[in-house]
Amino acid sequence: MALSQGPKKNYRCDRSLQQFYTGGPFAVGSGAPGGEGEGDAEAEAFLACACGSELRVVSAADTSAIGEPIDGDSEAVTALALSPDSRLLFAAGHSRLIRAWDLATRTCIRSWKGHDGPVMAMACHASGGLLATAGADKKVCVWDVDGGFCTHFFRGHTGVVTTIMFHKDPKRLLLFSGSDDGDVRVWSLESKKCIAVLKAHLSTVTSLALSEDGQTLLSAGRDKVVTVWDLRKYSSKKTITAYEMIEGVSFIGPGSGFLACLGVEPANLKEKANGYCLTVGERGVVRIWCLESAVCVFEQKSSDVTINSENEESRRGFTATVMLPDDRGLLCVTADQEFLFYSCTRTDEGTFQLNLYKRLIGYNDEILDLKFVGEEEQYLAVATNLEQVRVYDVASMSCSYVLAGHTEIVVCLDTCVSASGKTLVVTGSKDNTVKLWDMEKRSCIGTGKGHLGAIGCVAFSKKLKNFFVSGSSDRTIKVWTWDDALIDANGEVPLKAKAGVAAHDKDINSLSVSPDDGLVCSGSEDRMACIWKLPNLVSSVVLKGHKRGIWSVEFSPVERCVITSSGDRTIKIWHVPDGSCLKTFEGHTSSVLRASFLSRGTQFVSCGSDGLVKLWTIKTNECIATYDKHDGKVWALAVGRKTEMLATGGTDSDLNLWHDCTLEDKQEDFLKKASAEEEVLRGQELENAVSDSDYTKAIQLAFELRRPRRLLELFSQLCRKADPEDPIEKALHGLPKEGLRVLLEYIREWNTKPKFCHVAQFVLFRVLRSFPPTDIVEIKGISELLEGLIPYSQRHFSRVDRLVRSTFLLDYTLTRMSVVDPDVVDAGTTRDVTNDSSVENGEILPEEPAQESPEKPGKKIKSSKKGSNKKGKASSSNVVSVDPDVVDAGTTRDVTNESSVENGEILPEEPAQESPEKLGKKRKIKQIKQER
Repeated sequence: MALSQGPKKNYRCDRSLQQFYTGGPFAVGSGAPGGEGEGDAEAEAFLACACGSELRVVSAADTSAIGEPIDGDSEAVTALALSPDSRLLFAAGHSRLIRAWDLATRTCIRSWKGHDGPVMAMACHASGGLLATAGADKKVCVWDVDGGFCTHFFRGHTGVVTTIMFHKDPKRLLLFSGSDDGDVRVWSLESKKCIAVLKAHLSTVTSLALSEDGQTLLSAGRDKVVTVWDLRKYSSKKTITAYEMIEGVSFIGPGSGFLACLGVEPANLKEKANGYCLTVGERGVVRIWCLESAVCVFEQKSSDVTINSENEESRRGFTATVMLPDDRGLLCVTADQEFLFYSCTRTDEGTFQLNLYKRLIGYNDEILDLKFVGEEEQYLAVATNLEQVRVYDVASMSCSYVLAGHTEIVVCLDTCVSASGKTLVVTGSKDNTVKLWDMEKRSCIGTGKGHLGAIGCVAFSKKLKNFFVSGSSDRTIKVWTWDDALIDANGEVPLKAKAGVAAHDKDINSLSVSPDDGLVCSGSEDRMACIWKLPNLVSSVVLKGHKRGIWSVEFSPVERCVITSSGDRTIKIWHVPDGSCLKTFEGHTSSVLRASFLSRGTQFVSCGSDGLVKLWTIKTNECIATYDKHDGKVWALAVGRKTEMLATGGTDSDLNLWHDCTLEDKQEDFLKKASAEEEVLRGQELENAVSDSDYTKAIQLAFELRRPRRLLELFSQLCRKADPEDPIEKALHGLPKEGLRVLLEYIREWNTKPKFCHVAQFVLFRVLRSFPPTDIVEIKGISELLEGLIPYSQRHFSRVDRLVRSTFLLDYTLTRMSVVDPDVVDAGTTRDVTNDSSVENGEILPEEPAQESPEKPGKKIKSSKKGSNKKGKASSSNVVSVDPDVVDAGTTRDVTNESSVENGEILPEEPAQESPEKLGKKRKIKQIKQER
C-alpha cells in the first residue's frame, strides 16, 4: 500500500479480527452456509461456533464473519450440530430450548423444549430428517426435524449423557451414546429399545468414532484408555492405554492422505479388517495408533498448544478433534479457544511428519499492547491477557506463531529491525522480567532480570537499535544492551542492565526514546513526564501540567517535541528544551490511553477509554475524524512506520486494522462529481426525447438513469395512445437480463397500487409478449418477482370483473325506467329525456312542438284525483312525458303504476310490446341472476 503524500483526511477499517469462539461446542461445515455453494468441490470449510450466548459463523480460511451473528438464548450455548447439507444449524443452551436456524436467512424456523436439563450433545442423521439430543437429565431423545416432535425417548444412563452419534449407514437405524457413568449404549430406532450396553470405561466417555464399514466402534474416556468394539457381537476387541485423559478420537479412513504418509497400503489395510486412529488429550499432542497391535506409530515431539498457568489443571491440551472432509487435514481445538489445522507429509527419510499450517484464535481476551513486526510490516505482534505473544499475519489475520516463555501475563512489547537486519521483539511481563526474541528463530535469545515489580512499558532504540529501556511498577527505569554475538548465539542468555534510575513516585506507564537516541521520556501515574539523558539516565526536564496520571508518551519524529496523553481527558504537546506546553487538545470524554504521531509529526492519532479513535491536525488544533469501532477501552494503538497503517485493540477483544483512504476518498469525490454532471446531461437528453415524442429513446434513458417515477409517467402516456409502432417493445429488446429484472421489480411495485395497476399490467403484457418463457425463467430471482405479481394481479382482475357485472344492473335499471329506448331513438340520435331534446352527431336539436290529437283538438288531458293526490305529490321526478298519440281522450295514463284511468276508473294494464333488443337484455340479466 503506497503512502499518501500530505496530511491524512480519513482512515477506514478494512480488516477486523473479532472474537468468534469462547469455548464449548462447535461444528464444521463445507461449502457456503445455507447450501449456496453445494456441489462445489473446492468450496471452503466454515466454522459454526458458540460465542457466549451468540452463534457465529466464520470462514475457516481467514476467520472472516459469514453473515450476522445469531442471537441465541441469554445463557451460554451448550450443544451445536449442523445438518448434512449445511443448511440448518441446531443449537441448545441452559434454557433447554432447542432451536433450528436457517443459515441462509439467519431465521429460527423451529424451536421446542424436550429435556428437563441442559442439552449436552447433538447429532444429525445422515438423511437430515432426525436430530438426536443428549441431556444432563440422563435422557436421549430423537426428534423429527420437520415436525419438531419427539419420535424416540430413551432412558437407561445413570449419569449425564456427554456424547451421541448416529450410525453412518442411513439404512442401519442405530444410535450410540456415552455418559459419565462410563457406559456406551446402543439404541435401535426400529425397536425403540437399548440393544447393547458396552461397559469398559471407569470414567466419563468423551468421544465416539465409527469405522468406514460401520463394523468397529471406538470409545475414549478420561480413564486414559481407548476401547475398540466389534459391533457385530457388541463385544470389546482391544483396549489401548493412552496414559493421558483422551478428549477426542477419530478413525483414519482408507482413502486418507494420513495413511499414505504413514506408508500403509490400502490393500493391506483391508486384509487386516482393522485400521488406524488418532487421539488428542490433555498433553496437547496428536498421536496415531494401530488398532491391530495397539501401538502408537506416531507422536508429536512438542505440543503446539499454549498453556495458561491460571487454573492449569483444567486449561491445557486439546478438547476436540475433527478429520476435515475431502482429505483437507486435521482440525484440533484447544482449551484456550484456538483452532489448529494440520497437514501431513512424508519426509525424504520415509518418516511421517505433521505440519501446523494454520492457527485461528477464537478469543483474545483483553488486548493490552500491539506492534507491527518486520521491515514490510506484514506481521502484527499482540499482547493479551496471556503469557504468550501471538504474531498475526496482517493479510490473512491468522495467527502465524506464538512466542511462549513468560510465566505471567505479557503487558507490553516493542519491535525493531536491528542494524544487522534481524527482526527483534522485546516483551515485558508481570513476572518482573523482560525477554528479547528473534523473529527468524521464533525463540527467546535473552532474558533480563532485575526489576522488583511488573514490567509496565518497554521501548527500543530508534537510531542505533542496540539497546532498549524498560519501566516497572517498582518506579525504576533500566537500560538493557546486547551485542550481535548474542543474536547469533544459540539458546537463551541473560541480559545485563547498563543503567538504572528511580524515576517516579508511582508506576511507570510509558517510555519513548528520541530519534537520535539521546533522550528517553517516561510517563507515570504521578501526573508527571520526565525526560532523561542517555545512556546514564540523567534527569533533564520535568513536564508538569496534567491533572491525572499519564498513560503514554512519544517523541516527535522531526521536532524536539513530546506528546503525552493523560487520564484528565487531554493531550498535550511539550517543547523538550524548556519543558513548556505548546498545545493542549480536548475532545475525548474519558481517559486518553494512547497518542502517536502521523504524517511526519504534523498530525497524531489518539484512543481512549471512551472507545473512540480520533485523528487530529496539530496546526489547526482540530479533530478531523472520529471512529467508533470498539465497545470498550482501547488500550493498544500501533502505527506502521512505512505504510502508516493503524492497528487498535482493547477490552472488547477486537483487533481492527485501519488504512489511509485519503486518496481513495478524493477519487470517489471526483467520480461522484463527474457522474453527477453526466447524469444532468443525460437527464436533459431524456427531456429532449420526451418533447420530440421519441418514446423508445426516452424509456431507455429513464431506465439507465434509474428513474422509476419518470418511467411510470412515460408508460402512462403510452397507455392512452394507440401507437402502431409500439415503442415499448423496441425499448425492451435493448435491455439486458439484469435490466429486465429491475424492470420487473418496478412493475411489481406499481402493481401493488390500484392507481398504477393498469400501467403495470400494460407493461407486463408487453414484457410477456416480447420475450419467450425460456428467457424469462432464466432471470435471477424470477420466482420471488412472480410471487409478488400474481396475488395483486388476481385481486385487480377480480375487481374489474365485479365492476363489469355491476354495469349490467345499471343497464337493466335504465331500461326499465325507459331512459334507454332503442325503438324511439334513431341510429345516430340520442334523446335527452331530462330536457326532452335530441342530440344528433354531438349537436342539440331544437325541441319540436307537441301535436294534439286530431279527434279531440284543444281538449286538455286531466289526470284523475286519485292519481294527483296519491302519486302526483310524492315526487316530481317520477313524471315522464306523455305521448298524446297514445293516450285517448278522457283517458289518463298513470306512469308510476303503468295503468290507465278513464272517468275515474282504473283500467287493466295492457301488455307492453317490447323490442327484440330489450328481450335480449332481459335474457342476459336473467342468466346472470341464475349464475349467481
